[in-house]
Amino acid sequence: MQKWEITFVDDHGEAIAEQFDYDQEPTMEQAAQLIRQKLLPVPTQLDLNDLEGRTADPTVKNLKSQHSIEIISITPVS
Repeated sequence: MQKWEITFVDDHGEAIAEQFDYDQEPTMEQAAQLIRQKLLPVPTQLDLNDLEGRTADPTVKNLKSQHSIEIISITPVS
């Protein structure tokens, strides 16, 4: 597995970089799921079924609209 650094702005407007193990470069949606899993473990268990299929990247949109978290970049860690 390769390490990826996902940089995002949190709800306080601060840029945070977290490292995650992932086989290949995660998509924005996959990165959002990794961030949500780490920062918001209870909402991870919630069903976004109402948004899935009708909205592209439901986790990305949910993090931004509900938690003010926005992904800035996804880069490989050497």
